[in-house]
Amino acid sequence: MKSYNNLYINGQWTQPVKGQTFPAIDPSDETVIAEVGAATAEDVDAAVKAAREAFDHGPWPRMSGKERAGYLRRIAEGIRARVNDLAMLEVRDNGKPLPEAVWDIEDTAGCFDFYANLAERSDEQPERTIELSMDGFVSKAIKEPVGVVAAITPWNFPMLMASWKVAPAIAAGCTIVLKPSEVTSLTALELADICQEAGLPAGVVNIVTGMGPEAGAPLSEHPLVDKIAFTGSVPTGSRLMKCAAQDIKNISLELGGKSPLIIFDDCDLEAAVEWLMFGIFWNKGEVCSATSRVLVQENLYPRLLERLVEETRKLKIGNGMEDGVLLGPLVNAAQYEKVTQAIEDGKKAGATLLYGGTRPEGLDRGYYLDPAIFVDVPVDNDLWKEEVFGPVVAIRSFSTEEEAVSVANDSEYGLAGAVMSKDLERCERVARNLKAGIIWINCSQPTFVEAPWGGYKKSGIGRELGEWGYENYLETKQITSYVTDKPWGWFIK
Repeated sequence: MKSYNNLYINGQWTQPVKGQTFPAIDPSDETVIAEVGAATAEDVDAAVKAAREAFDHGPWPRMSGKERAGYLRRIAEGIRARVNDLAMLEVRDNGKPLPEAVWDIEDTAGCFDFYANLAERSDEQPERTIELSMDGFVSKAIKEPVGVVAAITPWNFPMLMASWKVAPAIAAGCTIVLKPSEVTSLTALELADICQEAGLPAGVVNIVTGMGPEAGAPLSEHPLVDKIAFTGSVPTGSRLMKCAAQDIKNISLELGGKSPLIIFDDCDLEAAVEWLMFGIFWNKGEVCSATSRVLVQENLYPRLLERLVEETRKLKIGNGMEDGVLLGPLVNAAQYEKVTQAIEDGKKAGATLLYGGTRPEGLDRGYYLDPAIFVDVPVDNDLWKEEVFGPVVAIRSFSTEEEAVSVANDSEYGLAGAVMSKDLERCERVARNLKAGIIWINCSQPTFVEAPWGGYKKSGIGRELGEWGYENYLETKQITSYVTDKPWGWFIK
């Protein structure tokens, strides 16, 4: 495997100042697959200064949207040219099944294409005329790139989550320093290669790998950074908000979730089981929007549990490179320990484990876990309240629509939610009453680059994707002109 021990700064590959590395570990067999460069504050400083120079004095923010779009499309082409290689790298680095990894990489290319189109469209209406209530003045509003962006991304969708920040930021004319999760850094470094091949001007995209305290903290605290964009846990997001407050930095946060799925008893049973399973077992449950709290109307409850266990038993668990595998290993030892501890704590606190929650037979090496199905989970149990970030679902029954909505909204989180019923008027009513930023009707988890992504409450601030994600990286400026020769008359009459 190629070397990943360098950082990408100012259009060049460079060794970390202190020459340190950390291992990338394959979660399927716990072997080291690469040594990755470990950035420290000195490297971060160089990357931010390169981004600052590129923004303040380079051509990038001064290009037309059409010119920037050309680069984004070349990046998309570069990703598509190596989809299979990138997908296999994500399988080895993250553990997800290969078909899911291919899906993610294809979506990554699509993200760059989408924001290329938005960059071009920005040339069509570069300013907006403002109607004023006083004669003698004309006013307009223009959009400008916010500046240097510090982007910190998670490990569950490594390259895709990077694109959700890099693509809109550079499309808007910003420059960026990306710090991917130290757990899954490899495809971010491949993205640097692709940006270099696309001829992106030096300093526009910089990528530093490393640990949170040594690389993430100095990046988010750097005085030359104008905006922080973060996807990850609530505690880290809270720390970044405090950090941003010191310099009044622009910040957007996509944080955790404990999303509800409400299933009414008129729902097709097979469809309910399919979407329930996809909503929590896809990507091994390592999904911030996973519908991990399931509310099933009492008339359907026993039949749904029976079918759910039947189908969950059939799921093939194993190395993501094997045909037919739907659940790969959890991402690393720390996450495996966290999830298995949550399962044990849930049982001790009174939740009933109906199925799974243990290591599958024959998989003695790697971070494998049978999906866990808990039933009749008390609403005060941590399995119901807290994000587990693994293939663990908590299910309880309900009687009325009002009860289901009330229980669903009783959460500190508000990232997503879903409702299933043949009564579409009821679905629409419930969707509007759920307090979350993303609602699915008769499905769970489909995500589109065209639609806004983000949450209420502790699930974050701001929106990614769509035109909303583009706006994340723009500032609005008012320009007002006095257009008459008549004196203003404040002191000159």
